[in-house]
Amino acid sequence: MKSLLIRLTHGLFQQDIAPDEQELVDQWRSLKILSFDEGKFQFTSQYRAGIVSNVQASGAYLQTIGESVRDHFIDVSYLNGANAGDLVIAQRLLGKRGGPSAKVIIVVGRSETFSVGLLTHKNGQLEMHDIRTSQNIPISLIDLEQTAQGSIYQINNQSGTIAKYLGNISDPKVDEKIVLALYNKHDAFEEDVLEMAASFPKEVNASDYPNRRDLRHLPFCTIDPVTAKDYDDAICYIPETHTLYVAIADVSEYVHPFGAIDAEAIYRSFSIYLPHRSIPMLPRILSETLCSLQPLVDRLAYTFEMKIDPESLEVVSTDLYESLIHSHRRFTYEDIDLFLAGNLTLTTDKEKLVLEYIPQLNELTAKLKAKRMIKGYDFRSSELEMRIDEDQNILSTEFAVETPSHALIEDCMLLANKAAASLYERGVFRIHEPPSAMKLQALYTELASIGIFVEFQGSIKETITAIQAEAEKREIISEVDTLIIRAQMQARYAPYNTGHFGLGFERYTHFTSPIRRYSDLIVHRLLKAIKAGDTEESSYVLRNIESLCTSISEKEREASDIEIRFQERKFARWASTVIGQTFKARVMRTEEGVIAEIHDVITGAKVSVTEHFGLVLFDDIMVKIESADLATAKIVGSFVGKIELS
Repeated sequence: MKSLLIRLTHGLFQQDIAPDEQELVDQWRSLKILSFDEGKFQFTSQYRAGIVSNVQASGAYLQTIGESVRDHFIDVSYLNGANAGDLVIAQRLLGKRGGPSAKVIIVVGRSETFSVGLLTHKNGQLEMHDIRTSQNIPISLIDLEQTAQGSIYQINNQSGTIAKYLGNISDPKVDEKIVLALYNKHDAFEEDVLEMAASFPKEVNASDYPNRRDLRHLPFCTIDPVTAKDYDDAICYIPETHTLYVAIADVSEYVHPFGAIDAEAIYRSFSIYLPHRSIPMLPRILSETLCSLQPLVDRLAYTFEMKIDPESLEVVSTDLYESLIHSHRRFTYEDIDLFLAGNLTLTTDKEKLVLEYIPQLNELTAKLKAKRMIKGYDFRSSELEMRIDEDQNILSTEFAVETPSHALIEDCMLLANKAAASLYERGVFRIHEPPSAMKLQALYTELASIGIFVEFQGSIKETITAIQAEAEKREIISEVDTLIIRAQMQARYAPYNTGHFGLGFERYTHFTSPIRRYSDLIVHRLLKAIKAGDTEESSYVLRNIESLCTSISEKEREASDIEIRFQERKFARWASTVIGQTFKARVMRTEEGVIAEIHDVITGAKVSVTEHFGLVLFDDIMVKIESADLATAKIVGSFVGKIELS
């Protein structure tokens, strides 16, 4: 439903309306909520689709979806039975003084299509509660598959019915099912998708592609995490000509518009990565085999060939073409770091060919990063890595550290992404707006609470650089960078370019990961159409680009949220086994209650701290675990004392 409303906000062509959507479109058109012009339906100017939020006694607010406009106030008399979290169509009220306001015309459903309910026994009665809100779920409890205390069910909020039994809250393996069920994500592919994926040849036969540039003689390699199975990108550098090749898996050769695989890829939009496994965007026969740039086999690629001036560090010429490559070796980040440190033993001639250019490429990308930092930012907040056992309980956690190999690959990919963004004016851009004055002021206030007083330095870049320098002196670099990131706008996809604040780029897109991001696949299709001069194909790719950008931005947030919520559930399970024990922690938030992050036998668990006394940001404390709620994944601890630095 939300997808339909987003598409109607931007304009939905008649031929793109799904059969189960047509009745609603006809109904809303008859009510003059929709206009029909030049073959597409769109909300008329006086109507908005959105989510009812911030409900108060006086009314609520309409959080508009599909476009960036101010929230509209809805007076309580105009709610028309809508509750918090409802998806509605509202009519703007014009001519009223004050901020924008609206009234609800139609309640079309719940914004959260699915929820997860926990079954409990209370006073001899069965009750089900939403694990996110703890609110009672008014649903028939007859014929439940399981009625044991702690049974977990996925609930369809639109129909008010039970969708499926997930398991019991006591089982660690139910955590994965919970986070996937909240967004109705699934690992398995439908049979028609699998059949189509299996219909391709198992190997790439070069003779079938006479028009592709043959790069199989070049010493390409892939550099990825040790756990990676889908290799999107391969690189090759020729120092003598200062030429960098960035070859990207040519997914668009296999996944075509309108097909079953494409429909499922749109629905998923992103691969999801959990500590123990991935939920891929594409069937594994493609994502981990035929599309993946595996070593020592021929693969189809879409390749940027870029010549870089070693003095100015500018890309002086760029060529983009469909190619055939043959990766010489699959390296892990650890392999390359060992090599750069002089600790990797070379075993084959092909390996030696690759590693001959790595030191010079490493030197080049280090210079590229230094140049990039003149306008862009180096935020040193760390990503949490979690290892779990076969029963899905935590084994260990640690924050990832960026190493030379990570930086090398990152700047290669940034060059390709920038190059792709330079080739069109309308398409898919990765944009990141500067932080608002309000968010910056909130950041300055937070920093003042820990004794970092900020004076504006003439530009946001200079000001943030000064903040980072002060944080470095206090040895709280990562923590302060986390605050700076929190103060920024969220990067998103958009059909028109507005630049990327964080990277300091005037134009940027995502081109380098079409196996795991649908945005990149669309960019590939668009660039191929432009290169071929196929205006009909490029028009098709761009036809619903506004709503597609909105949709994939939302799917990106969902994928990220699933990964974060899974970790939170694992931390809650760990905490439930150490009730009463005391751990070292660092205060990470102080507004609306104190939140501390454990840095002890495990790292990264967020604890709501009670009985705190005058704590400020980044205080190191001892916290005693008091409770851990497996349903809500909330950990509560009490303040024991500060850790005094020696």
